[in-house]
Amino acid sequence: MKNVILASASPRRQELLKLIFEKFEIVPADIDESIFEDIPVELRPEKIAAKKAEAIAKDYPDSLVIGCDTAVIADGKMLGKPKDKADAEEMLRLLSGKAHKVITGNCLIYKGKAVLFSVETEVIFYELTDDELFDYLSGDEWKDKAGAYGIQGQAGLFVREIRGDYNNVVGLPCAELNRKIKEMC
Repeated sequence: MKNVILASASPRRQELLKLIFEKFEIVPADIDESIFEDIPVELRPEKIAAKKAEAIAKDYPDSLVIGCDTAVIADGKMLGKPKDKADAEEMLRLLSGKAHKVITGNCLIYKGKAVLFSVETEVIFYELTDDELFDYLSGDEWKDKAGAYGIQGQAGLFVREIRGDYNNVVGLPCAELNRKIKEMC
């Protein structure tokens, strides 16, 4: 395969994609994600991933383009990236002591053919104390992360149990992605 393009600026996705490919390009897609607010939250990541991949693939027709979008879903609500510390605290209190879903939608486009799929992982948090929340929110780890946490960092201490692909929670379901790429190419 000549060229692989990741349609994402996420440093976590970039690091994980190195498990599959030694070399690839980063070409982030800038799309309006709000256009999907009228569809069920479980379907949004795949739709957003498709839009990202399509936006980039039109300019790179001979490349494998990988679009992804990860969502944290709790109590039927999609938890995006927090606007501020108060928003992050509200999200973490919602996740405290409960199970939630992390869904990564994926879209692969190669030579005009598209493959769409989602991977879902269940994450269960311990009940979080006020001290734990204060300590965590005093740092910057919660910024720029869906659900206000990154499982690969300090927030990993909040996780009681995980059912499914750990890398999916980080932002890229490498094992499933690798298999889909092999099937496609």
